[in-house]
Amino acid sequence: MDFALIMFVLLLITGGIWLLDRFALAAKRAGGVAEPWWVEYAKSFFPVILIVFCIRSFLAEPFKIPSGSMIPTLQVGDFILVNKFTYGIRLPIINQKIVQINDPQRGDVMVFHYPENPSVEYIKRVVGVSGDVVEYRRKSLTINGIEQVQLADGDYNYVESGLNFVHTERRIEALGEGKHALLVNPDMPNVHLNSVAEFKGRENCT
Repeated sequence: MDFALIMFVLLLITGGIWLLDRFALAAKRAGGVAEPWWVEYAKSFFPVILIVFCIRSFLAEPFKIPSGSMIPTLQVGDFILVNKFTYGIRLPIINQKIVQINDPQRGDVMVFHYPENPSVEYIKRVVGVSGDVVEYRRKSLTINGIEQVQLADGDYNYVESGLNFVHTERRIEALGEGKHALLVNPDMPNVHLNSVAEFKGRENCT
């Protein structure tokens, strides 16, 4: 369920009750008569909901890391705050961008809606931007014909869900203006072809 939509509905309800009381109901109450409980609750919750809605929609939004795809940068269960205005300002609910600020850059870690199921949120690192030719061979990334050098940084072992022990090689890669750690599992195939889905622009991929 869309949390932003729920917050927006609660904002309309509490704000509407507050306005109704201010301009209609309050004048009809006799002096000293207490406000109805539903008016008191609405007036108390309205500013709190408004502040949370604005912060979450335009400044920062919390996310919990659901899987290990970003290990070792992000661990399963980590809570992070996502900057909501790095790439521009969007209207909540309808998700329409009204102000463009920056474009995604290589190396950025970003949250986005999974195209096949927009209710699912993915957290991934940007490796290619518009116009790039990205190639992945033998567990090495090449961008526009330039192989991204990976420096060995020891082993990294962790336990997956189901108590599966995973042995990987930790490497350091420069992508964009910064460096980041990545894991290479020598026992896994380079790519799972049966898991490659259809997506917009699939005809440009081989």
